[in-house]
Amino acid sequence: MVAPFRPPSRGEAASRLTDSLLAPGSHLPGTAAVHDWLAGLSRHTWMETQRAGLDELAGWVREPDTGFLRHHTGRFFSVEAVTVERADAVVPSWRQPIINQPEIGILGILVKEIDGVLHCLIQAKQEPGNPGGGLQLSPTVQATRSNYTGVHRGRAIPYLEYFREPAGRGVLVDIRQSEQGAWFYRKRNRNMVVEVGDDVEAVDGFCWLTLRQLAELLSVPDLVNMDTRTVLACLPGGGAYWSEAVASRPGDDFLAALARSADPAAPSVHTTDEVLSWITEARTRTELRVERTPLRELAGWCTEDGVISHRSGRFFSVVGVHVKAEGREVGAWSQPMIEPVGTGVIAFLVRTIDGVLHVLTHARTEPGYADVVELAPTVQCTPENYDVLPDAARPRFLDEVLRSERIRFDTVLSEEGGRFLGAQNRYVIVETDADVAADDPDYRWLTLSQYDELLRHSFYVNIQARSLLLCLRSLAVT
Repeated sequence: MVAPFRPPSRGEAASRLTDSLLAPGSHLPGTAAVHDWLAGLSRHTWMETQRAGLDELAGWVREPDTGFLRHHTGRFFSVEAVTVERADAVVPSWRQPIINQPEIGILGILVKEIDGVLHCLIQAKQEPGNPGGGLQLSPTVQATRSNYTGVHRGRAIPYLEYFREPAGRGVLVDIRQSEQGAWFYRKRNRNMVVEVGDDVEAVDGFCWLTLRQLAELLSVPDLVNMDTRTVLACLPGGGAYWSEAVASRPGDDFLAALARSADPAAPSVHTTDEVLSWITEARTRTELRVERTPLRELAGWCTEDGVISHRSGRFFSVVGVHVKAEGREVGAWSQPMIEPVGTGVIAFLVRTIDGVLHVLTHARTEPGYADVVELAPTVQCTPENYDVLPDAARPRFLDEVLRSERIRFDTVLSEEGGRFLGAQNRYVIVETDADVAADDPDYRWLTLSQYDELLRHSFYVNIQARSLLLCLRSLAVT
């Protein structure tokens, strides 16, 4: 009898991933080589996205009673509407369109050792909603269930078999995570990282990059896509080895505090058990009702020229697009998309407490969450939206973020270009002297080590916080 394959322990995996975070690349040495590779691909890869009315989208039909917009196959996703009620909120009720995508897709990254260092297999991929239509650094596999089961009748997806049949392989990450709860209704994707051997090569449009290279590329606007960020954030990202390796690098007091934050033995304002109890309490006390409602004649929204928009001109619109592409599994298609109004602000306030960097974390409620509350950045909003909302709705720490000069990270990154058209957020990490009460119902100070533990589980950390945590870890080497 052959002994079953045993994947590396979490501690061993964390050590090897730390080495990758500190190592230059072998396949494409240096970030300049990555940019050259992308430039070469862009010369023979193109995508054209043309706006169209929602009722002009081939393959999409309206439900006669509700006005919901669905694909004729019943697959992919639908645009629906919900009524949201939360009695304790400043805005206690509203109605809005929302995307319902119940099937679980795969977001997967392959890793393998090259010259003794783990490298990630990254795909250069265009999506119709990418700002400027450019290529972005995407996971090895980024596919809905409808896509990878062939509903679109397109070409096969490279490397899919490693994620659909992971048994017997070195699985470093395999967890379901949520996506934007303000725009998706309970959407989940399977985030995976699988280690493979030397026999797996990069085909055209793919390259092997270390975590160090990806950390450096995070500072380039709109380059590392949202799906790559969420998968990488779920990797073991701390531990004593990480802490010692980062602490040994030349740097200031901030770097030293960041290194200690990843050490499970370092002191924290709250124990992890206390944090878990706080999350449970927030989920229990929050009375949230989300009910489907007709999209047709939705209160507060209007349909003009084939676009559904809020009457205030704020928040977002639902638009249609025709897409033509070279280098995709399918050469042409049509679809609805959500188009946000304005650039959002996604920010962590961070503070050194007892020599350890802590992140001010918000227990946030959104209508599309699977379990009412998830941990979110200190600030997560589009500031201009508050021009049409009550003053009391303005996020508590927004003004401090906007006025601060103690900025450690500041880059505009785009969100998922397959469903959102030109969705961009300014991701910011700001040092602060602000504080909150130990029993504040909405905020807690957490360390990187505590986040590392929470990210082993589904639906604790929202997608914006996962992206920002990856940016925070990148400061160890940038």
